Amino acid sequence: MSIAAPSNPKEITLRGIILGILITLVFTAAQVYLGLKVGLTFATSIPAAVISMALLSAFKDATIQENNIVQTIASAAGTLASVIFVLPGLLMIGWWAHVPFWPTFGACAVGGVLGVMYTVPLRRALVSQSDLPYPEGVAAAEVLKVGMASRAGAAEGKAGLRAVIWGSVTSALFAAAAAAKLLAAEVSIYFRTGAGATGIGASSSLALVGAGHLMGITVGVAMGVGTLIAWGVLVPLMSSLTPAAAGVDAAGHALGIWKNEVRMMGAGVIGIAAIITLAGLAKPILGGLKSAMETARKAKLDGAVLDRTEMDMPIFIVGLVTLLSLVPAGWLLASFLQGGPLASLSVPLVAVGVAYILIAGIFAAAVCGYMAGLIGSSNSPVSGIAILTILGAALSVGMVGRSVMGPEVAQALIAYALFVTTVVLAVAVIGNDNLQDLKTGQLVNATPWKQQVGLLIGVAAGSCVVPPVLELLNHANGFEGAPNMDSISDQPLAAPQALLISTLAKGVIGGNLNWNLLGYGVLIGLALVLINFALKKSSDGKYSLPPLGVGLAIYLPSAVITPVVIGAVTGWLFERAVEKKAGGESAKRIGVLVMSGFIVGESLFNVALAGLIVLSGKGEPLAIANSMSEGTTMTIALIVGIAIVWGLYRWSARNGQAVHGQ
Repeated sequence: MSIAAPSNPKEITLRGIILGILITLVFTAAQVYLGLKVGLTFATSIPAAVISMALLSAFKDATIQENNIVQTIASAAGTLASVIFVLPGLLMIGWWAHVPFWPTFGACAVGGVLGVMYTVPLRRALVSQSDLPYPEGVAAAEVLKVGMASRAGAAEGKAGLRAVIWGSVTSALFAAAAAAKLLAAEVSIYFRTGAGATGIGASSSLALVGAGHLMGITVGVAMGVGTLIAWGVLVPLMSSLTPAAAGVDAAGHALGIWKNEVRMMGAGVIGIAAIITLAGLAKPILGGLKSAMETARKAKLDGAVLDRTEMDMPIFIVGLVTLLSLVPAGWLLASFLQGGPLASLSVPLVAVGVAYILIAGIFAAAVCGYMAGLIGSSNSPVSGIAILTILGAALSVGMVGRSVMGPEVAQALIAYALFVTTVVLAVAVIGNDNLQDLKTGQLVNATPWKQQVGLLIGVAAGSCVVPPVLELLNHANGFEGAPNMDSISDQPLAAPQALLISTLAKGVIGGNLNWNLLGYGVLIGLALVLINFALKKSSDGKYSLPPLGVGLAIYLPSAVITPVVIGAVTGWLFERAVEKKAGGESAKRIGVLVMSGFIVGESLFNVALAGLIVLSGKGEPLAIANSMSEGTTMTIALIVGIAIVWGLYRWSARNGQAVHGQ
C-alpha cells in the first residue's frame, strides 16, 4: 500500500506535539514501574500510533505524517525509561537515599540528545539504503497506513483505541483486586526433592501476560527453557548440596538457593550471551558505518538537492549540538563528585567520564541502531549493552581512583561508574529507537529532520517523568537491598537489572564477585549458544533459542517469568487461530493493543497506588480484611485471569471480523 507524498504535508503541529507529550508522560510512568518490577519494558510506537489516529480523526486535515510524529515523540517512553535498569543501583549501594530530580533529569536528557545526534549520520546507510527488516518500524508504518487509507482502517483505529482502553481498565481492576487482598498476588507451589527443594511461582499480573504476547513465541520458549533449567535442574541440585537450616520450609530453602547461587549463574549466562551476540554483529555494524561515511562523501561530492524525504538535520547542527551536550555532561559529572571522597580526583574523573560517554556512546548507539533494524527495538539486547558498559566504566574509573582506594572511595567509584553508565545507556536506547522510527517515517514519506526534532521533544518529556516517578516508587516501596531505604510499604521492588549492574560494578571495583558461579553460568551460556547455532542451521533459520532469553529466565524470579511464558504461548495460539479467518490480520493487531493495554493499565494503577501509599502512610491502603485462605485467593486469581484473557481474545477476534466486513 503506497501513500502519496505531498510536497509539504502537515507534520509537526501544536496539537500533535501536545498529544505526543501526553502519551509519552503516561507510557513513561508505566514503563518505569514495569521495568522496576520485572526488568522488562515494551515498545510503545504501535499503541501510540493507534491512540493518535483515533483522536486526530476528529480533525479532517490530519495526515499520516502528523500521526507519525505523534508516535515518534511517544516512542521515547518505551526507550528512555530503560535508564531504570541502572539508576536504582545508586540506591541499592547506599549512595542515594532519595532520587534527586536534576541529576536524574540531566542524565536522561543529555544521553537522549546524544542518542539522537549520533544516529542521524547513520540513517541513509542503515535505513534508506539498507535491507535490514526493522520489524517494529515496518509494523508501525503498516498500522498508520491501514488507519489512514480506508474506511475499514478508520474503523480499526477506533477498535484499537477501545482495545487499549479495555485492556487498561481490566488489568487495572485486576491489580486493584490483588491490592485489596481479594486475589492472591502470586500463585505458587514449592516442595521438597529429597534433601533439596524447588517449586514454581506465577505473579497475578495481566501486564506480564501482555508482555509475553508482545515478545512472541520464540522469546517465550527461550524463557520457558530458562525456567526449566533454573527450577527443574539448578535449584534442586544446588539445594540438595546445601541442606536447609532448621525451621526453613521448602519455599525458603528453594528461594534462598536461587537468590544466592542460581541467580549469579544466570548473570553469567546473560553476560556471555550478550558478548557473543554483539561480537556476531561486529562485521555488519562496521560495514554499515563504512557505508554511511561513503554515502555522506558521495552526497557532498555530487552536490545534489535532496528530496524532502531525505533531509536530515544539517550535519553542522548535529556536530554543534553534540559538542554543546558535552558541557552539561561534564557539569553533571562534576556535580556528582562534588563534596565526596573523590573531590580531589574530580578533574581526571570528569575527563574520563566525558570521554567514555562520547566514545562508548557512539559505539552503543551504532550497535543498538543496527540491532533495532535486525531484530527490533524490543528484542534488542539492551541488557548486554548495559553489562558491557558498566564493566568498561568500572575499569576506567577504577584505574583513576586506584591510588587512593579505600572503602569510602570504592563506594564513590562504584556510584560514579553507575552514573556514567546511566548516561551511556540513555544514548544507546534512544539510538535504538531513532532508527526504528526513521524506518517508519521512510515508509510513510515523512521528513527525517522533523522526526529527529520530534524525538528530541519526546526525550525532554520523558526525562521530566522518570525522576518523580522513580522517587515516588522509592518512597512508597523502596528497592530490594537498599540500605538507606525509607519506604512505607514492606514490599520493595526487585529492580532486577539494576541489582545485576550494581553487583557487577561492586565486583569489578571491590573485587568481591563470586567468579565461580559466574563461570558456571558462562559455561551454560556457551552451551546454549552452540544449541542455538545448531538449531538455526538445521532449520534454515526458522527456529532459534535466544540464549539471552534463557539467561534472563534463570536470572529473574519464576513469578515474573511464568506469566510471560504463558502470555507468549496464548498469544501464539490466538494468532494461529485467527490468521486464516476473515479479518485475521486486524484481529492480530487488535490483540496486540489489548495486551499493550494490560501493561499500561496495571502499571499506571501501581504508580497511583504508590502515590496513595505515600499520602496515607499505609503500606497496604486498599487491603480489605477477609477470611479467605491463600488457596482460595489463588484459585480466584487463576479463574478470573483466565476469563479476562480468553474473553478479550474473543472480543479481538470478533472486532477483527467486523472491521474486515466494512
